[in-house]
Amino acid sequence: MIDVELVGVRVEIPGNTPVVLLRALDGSRRQLPILIGDTEARAIVFALDGVPTPRPLTHDLLVDAIAELGATIESIEITDLRDRTFFADLRLLRGDEHLVISSRPSDAVAIAVRVGCPIRVADSVMDAAGFVEEPEERPSDEMLEQFKEFIETLTPEDFND
Repeated sequence: MIDVELVGVRVEIPGNTPVVLLRALDGSRRQLPILIGDTEARAIVFALDGVPTPRPLTHDLLVDAIAELGATIESIEITDLRDRTFFADLRLLRGDEHLVISSRPSDAVAIAVRVGCPIRVADSVMDAAGFVEEPEERPSDEMLEQFKEFIETLTPEDFND
């Protein structure tokens, strides 16, 4: 399993489809995009932004129910990819008992954001559907120095037509 962080929720163009983007924490710059529904995207964004709701959303209700039943959410895991469908599990602990509950990845991520638990992705899933983030090209020190020198020589008259 690979530990990942939630980069955020984006909208894929042109279909306006929400995508949750996870990034490996191992320094590899690998990312995993997962298409999700509008409702789950909204639930994740609300939790990330701390948006209060007048009544508990479904994910809040589930977190509360799990806690009321004496369990804690240890982690969520994106476990499989079959026929372009991702699968996930909630990993719970109740006393000494480890419990696993099958989940859609979008719901699992919405829950993880609420409780702050680790998010993990199976190596096979990252290998099959992940991509390597291209590093941003940074200008060289020489280019930055040349630009700085150029800026320092500008005068207001340089902007007149």
